[in-house]
Amino acid sequence: MLPASNRLVRSDDFRRAVRSGRRAARRAVVLHVLSEAGHTGPPRVGFVVNKAVGNAVLRNRVHRRLRAVLAARIPELPAGSLTVVRALPSSATASYDELVADVDGAFRRLSKS
Repeated sequence: MLPASNRLVRSDDFRRAVRSGRRAARRAVVLHVLSEAGHTGPPRVGFVVNKAVGNAVLRNRVHRRLRAVLAARIPELPAGSLTVVRALPSSATASYDELVADVDGAFRRLSKS
């Protein structure tokens, strides 16, 4: 579970991260990261798992897995950054290890640019 201080909950923050942030896509996820200079505070993370992923059981499973993956990476994120993780339909059949590899690959790609 993510601590409350690390949760992205306001729709304006989601919108800002998706529209203004940098984006990296992999097979199962798309990451949007907005890191603005001068912003302090904890990094915040939000998730988008829509109906294209599957039924409610599958969506909840994907959400739990992604939340666990990102919870371990919170200390590595820049202070004050906003991260939105959007699950693609292929995430429903991806294993936990595949989700970890996709998230790490997307973060590596974002760190290069």
